Amino acid sequence: MKRIYRILMIASVVSLASCNLDLYPETGYNEGNVNVEESTESQYNTREDMKGLRDAIYQSWAKGVQEYGYQDFLIYSECRADNAYCGTNTAEIMNIEANKQDGSNPNVERDWGYYLQQMSNANNIILNVDRVMQQDPTLTQAEANEWSAEARCWKAWALFQMSRLWGPVPVINTIPPAITSENVEEVYFEYFPPQETLETVYTQLVEDLTFAIQYAPDVDPSDKFKFTKAFAKGLLARIYAEAPIRDWNKVAELCTSIENDYGFELCEDYGEMWSYDENDAIRNTKESIFEVQWTKASGNWVWMMFHRNAYSPADSYTWAKWVTPSRNLIKAYDKAGDTERKNASIIIDACPWSNYYPAEEYAFMHKVPTNASSIILMRLGEIKLLHAEALACTGDLAGATALVNEIRERAGIKPIQQPASQEDMITAVLDERRLELAFEGHRFFDLVRHGLDRAKAVHDSMNAEDSYWLPRFPLSEDTILMPVPQSALEDNPTLVQNPGY
Repeated sequence: MKRIYRILMIASVVSLASCNLDLYPETGYNEGNVNVEESTESQYNTREDMKGLRDAIYQSWAKGVQEYGYQDFLIYSECRADNAYCGTNTAEIMNIEANKQDGSNPNVERDWGYYLQQMSNANNIILNVDRVMQQDPTLTQAEANEWSAEARCWKAWALFQMSRLWGPVPVINTIPPAITSENVEEVYFEYFPPQETLETVYTQLVEDLTFAIQYAPDVDPSDKFKFTKAFAKGLLARIYAEAPIRDWNKVAELCTSIENDYGFELCEDYGEMWSYDENDAIRNTKESIFEVQWTKASGNWVWMMFHRNAYSPADSYTWAKWVTPSRNLIKAYDKAGDTERKNASIIIDACPWSNYYPAEEYAFMHKVPTNASSIILMRLGEIKLLHAEALACTGDLAGATALVNEIRERAGIKPIQQPASQEDMITAVLDERRLELAFEGHRFFDLVRHGLDRAKAVHDSMNAEDSYWLPRFPLSEDTILMPVPQSALEDNPTLVQNPGY
């Protein structure tokens, strides 16, 4: 009875004002979406409505991925492992590095809301496009399938990232109907969705990406800011590498297709992917599978969180930056003789602060060097090393070694000898992924994928090795995951807090 009263009270309040669809998209999970008007007419009824929603996918990524999907995610992936100190004295990121986060952490709170909102926004296409096609014959079946596939890629990316951070999470698959006293019991959980099991989450991921592999756009070498069949396969390969549905043979199969079927090639020069000249940054390299793009005019702002904008070096350079490369990572590059990848990933520059290094020789993350630089979220080098990981885990040590050495050859460093054991091969692949993919959002999750002991050995040892690391609470099965935000628990009474918080 209490929950019925709660939702009817929300409906009563919202009915006094029109619903703001910018804040509360039609398929959103938010309490603000409650609408008790009698009309069932949708705001999306024409091909142009659908095209506008499809185009908004990419506009949303260019705007939102900077903070939530990249800047914040690097804290979770690089600073929780051994690649980077958090970089500044901002409490919320210091607590994540120190493994002391709780449900009041502002970053955890905003990222939870962001990912849920992206799934909700994607549903505006997925759940409306077939109906609109019946109403507007100018919307073709091919367009409907393609736009739905792009939206499913978008939704799957958000759901996968969310599940890596929080484990069981809500899965939003409906458009909540108007609430009445007669149907409130039936629709309650559409407005207040509970967490689903990881098996249910991964079933949804496979369903959406299987559709996308069939209907998403083909690869366009001139525009890598597009959800394509290759992106869908790459994301599905990442998903099959995870414990809930792990299938290394499927990972290898999907990676092989990406390597062979779409014309991708490794760039001869590793640093080319993040290079620029006086006029513009490089984009759409032959290695890139998916990247979020800007121009100098439209410009991203995320560069200012990591170093300088090469086109305006003095801008926003008076305060300490996030994701400062660790001495441990620098040592790993130096031990491998890996100057090419080190110089593309890390730059030494003078600055007005000395939090981690002397001010005159300070280390900075260097993979967003300008406001026109792309954020590369999938590329062939990563896929080849994921393929190597799959081969290592299925016992093909020779095949895994060959792929690792292909990546090392491009970096200009000597090949490895085939390890004697499967465990040593997995370690070699993870070490190579660290050097190849630094500051691209993989390190912590690569370690966790192969068990708590491996991740814990890295996580818990950093402060003892290097006093610039914050003292860390030991990593545990519970604290691998983030806490569900306290605000989400208060807003949605069906949610439960993750163990350990």
